[in-house]
Formats: sequence, C-alpha cells, structure tokens
Amino acid sequence: MEDIQILIGLLVAFSAGSVIGYLGRQFLATKQMETAEGKVNKIITEAKDKAAEIILESKNKAVKVLDDAKNEEIQRNRQLNRNEQRIASKEEHLEKKTEEFEKQRIVLQEKAKQIMKIKEDVEQIKKEQLEKLEKVAGLKREDAKQIILDKVEQYYKEDVLKRMKYLEEEGVDELKKKANDIIVQSIQKYSGAHTSETTTSTVSLPSDEMKGRIIGREGRNIKTLEQATGVEVIIDDTPQTIIVSGFDPIRRQVAKLSLEKLMSDGRIHPARIEEVVEEVKKEIIEKVKEAGQVAVTEVGVAGFNPNLIQLLGRLKYRTSYGQNVLLHSIEVAHLSATLASELGANVTTAKKAGLLHDIGKAVDHEIQGTHIEIGMNILSKFGISEDIIKAMKSHHEDFPYESTESVIVRVADAISASRPGARKDTLENYLKRLEELEEIANSFEEVEKSYAIQAGREIRIFVTPEKIDDFGATKISRDIADKIEENLNYPGEIKVHVIRETRAIEYAR
Repeated sequence: MEDIQILIGLLVAFSAGSVIGYLGRQFLATKQMETAEGKVNKIITEAKDKAAEIILESKNKAVKVLDDAKNEEIQRNRQLNRNEQRIASKEEHLEKKTEEFEKQRIVLQEKAKQIMKIKEDVEQIKKEQLEKLEKVAGLKREDAKQIILDKVEQYYKEDVLKRMKYLEEEGVDELKKKANDIIVQSIQKYSGAHTSETTTSTVSLPSDEMKGRIIGREGRNIKTLEQATGVEVIIDDTPQTIIVSGFDPIRRQVAKLSLEKLMSDGRIHPARIEEVVEEVKKEIIEKVKEAGQVAVTEVGVAGFNPNLIQLLGRLKYRTSYGQNVLLHSIEVAHLSATLASELGANVTTAKKAGLLHDIGKAVDHEIQGTHIEIGMNILSKFGISEDIIKAMKSHHEDFPYESTESVIVRVADAISASRPGARKDTLENYLKRLEELEEIANSFEEVEKSYAIQAGREIRIFVTPEKIDDFGATKISRDIADKIEENLNYPGEIKVHVIRETRAIEYAR
C-alpha cells in the first residue's frame, strides 16, 4: 500500500511539474512575443521618423537648388543685358566711324580729281613750252637729249675711264694680295716633293750574258714575257740594262719585278715566266691595297669602302704628264683642307673631294668616258655623298661650280699641277697652246698683231689706234680674256695685255 501511495505521489508530483513547466513555458513565450512586437514597432516607428527627416531634408535641398538656379538665371540675364548694351554701344560707335571714313573718302576723291586736273594742266603747259622751245631751237626733244648725252659722255669719258681703271686695278691688286696670302699659307703647310715619272722602266742586269737568256731561243722568252705583261721589252746596246716600255704603270711594274725575280731565280723559260708573272700580279694587288690605305691614313679621312680604297691605291702606278696621280691626289687633299679652313668652308668635304677628284683615272683605260664622268659614277656606286661628288666634278670646269668646296678643289688641283717641276708638257702641246692664244686675239678686227710670251702665261696685243679708243682698249681686253677662258684649257691664269699706241710723225723741210 505504501508503495502504491508513493507511486501515486510521484505521478501526481510529475503531473504537477509538467503542468507548472507548461505554464512557465507559455508565460515565457508570451513575454518573448510581447518583447519582439515591441522591437518591431520600435523599428517601424524609427523608420517612419527617419523617412520623414529624409523627405524634409530632400524638400529643403530641392528648394535650395531651385533658389540657386533662379539666382544664377537672374545673374545670367543681367550679364546678357550688359553684353547687349555693350554691343549696341560698339555698333553705334562703328556706324559713326564708318560715316566719318565715308566722308573722308569723298573728300579724298575730290582732292584726287583736283590733283589729276592740275597734273593734266601742268603736262599741257609743259608740252606747249617744249613745242615752243623746239621751234626756237630748231631741234626735236629726242635730238636735243642725244646732243646733251653726247656732250656729257665726251666731257666725262676720260674721267670715267680713269676711275674705272683705278677701281679695277685697286680691286684686282687687293684680291690678288689676299689670294696670294691664302695660297702661300696653304703651300707652306704642305710642301711635298715630286719626282717626274716616265713611261719607261729600267731593269739592271748582272751581266750582258743575261740578255741572251731573257731573249731565249728564237725569242720565245721575251715574247712570252711581253704577252703575259702587255708591255714592250727593249733590249739594245746599252750595257747591263733592259728597258721596259708601256703606258700602263702597273703593267710596267709587273714586268720589271718579274724580270728581277726571274734573274734571281735563274730559271728562265716560258712556263716559269708565266708562273712568276702571276705571282707578281698578286703581289701588286696587295701593294695597291696598302698604297690606298696609306693614302687614306695620311690624309686623315675614314668611312670609305675597301674596294674604293683599292681603286685609290691603283693611282700609285698612274701618272699624268709625269706626275704621280696618287701623290698629286694626296697633295690636293691637303691643300683643299687648308684652303677650306682659311675660307670657312667644309674642311672634311673639301679634303675627301680633293683625295678622290682623280679616282676615274684608275680605270679610265678600261672604261669609256672622261675620268671625271667615270669618277662620278664610281663615287655614286660606293655611296659617297652628293656634296663630295659636286666638289670633285668641277676641277676641270667641265661642270659648273655648285659649292664653295668645288672652287677650292679646282684651285688646289691647279696649284699642285702647275707648280714648277710637278709636270712636264710636250713641245707640240706647248706650241699649239701659243698658236691658239694668238689665233683668238687675232680674231678681233681691232687687233693689229699679237704675241704669246712667258710660256703662254701672257699675251701682248697691239690694236689699231684709228679703230679703237682707250675706253675700247679696256673693253677688248676683257672680251679677249673671256674668249680665252671659254675656248682654252690651261693651268693657272693668262695675262691679257692690250697696247694702244699713237704716233705723230711730221717732216721738216
């Protein structure tokens, strides 16, 4: 019984606990719901308040923007009104100015008409006066003008002639002095020696017996040598000497060196001759390269193509009137550089043009054309600048001078070629030049006789005094000089000396 009572008591206690727990949970749930609803209501209330504030702020901002826009529009309208007033004022001022200009234009037109009328009246009066003068003097206006001009010319002719001569002599003397100073300075800075070269080379023999070995059986050796080298081998009675003759210096050098090698070796027969000639040709090619490089280094230029330097080296074996062309080119380069520095021209251009001015002579016996045309083509092929080509192509005046450097190269070439001992000329060319000088002078009808003197550096001309006066003598000297420059090629300059001699002869009886 007690156990049942205990069990019942436990069940009652459990049921009571469950009811109390349920009621407690219900109470807590109710409280939580009330708390959540309060929070939600609070959030909604705060949101509504915030929205009201935002709306109010937006309205305030909108009102401010509208006010600012209105104020800005008012300011803009005021500015537009001021601009319109200013423009209207300027237009009014401009209209007044235009009216004033128009009035002035009308006044000026009236004055111009008055001036033209006065001018016409003056011209009419002048014409009438001239007509009256012509009637009184018995001469027309043109005739009187010519008489006055003739009188003035006759009266002042001698003074004008004296003044012209004075100015010409003074100017020429001053220019000559300045030019001589520059040329002398250039020559002093570079004074290379020249050895005249000929078209023959001499080979010394150890004995006259060697002549027979060189000739060979039935002349086979000497024929083989001449065919292989392209020169003429002359064996005469000159003791222990053989002469190699030919216009190509390279071929002469090949023949000379080949003979010396053959004599040193002792084996002289056709096969050996051909072999030695080929070896010497290769040696000459190396010497040509070396000579070109030495020339470029001595002058102090760079940037040339190696093939162009080799062509330059070939000038070592080329002569012109006995002058070695490579040495001449080096000298022209140095002189051109000095002249260019004295005259303020481009020193590098003048130096390179001077060194390369005769490059065409390296192959002029192989290619058709003058050495200048050949040289221009060579330089263009190797990419040499146009300034250098322009400077070198005028050194014989075949082309017009296009730059200061072209004149400098021409002068340097003339200095190097015409200095004493540099070149030699044949008697035939010398006599021909003298005859051509006298022929040009005698072609003028006023010339009585002429004489070329000073080795063709001066020509003295006697004119007929009855056919020409002193003023005409000065003029004819210039005309003859111009014709000489136009028709003849010559180094340096030629002095034209015109002499007008008047003799008065009378007899006492």
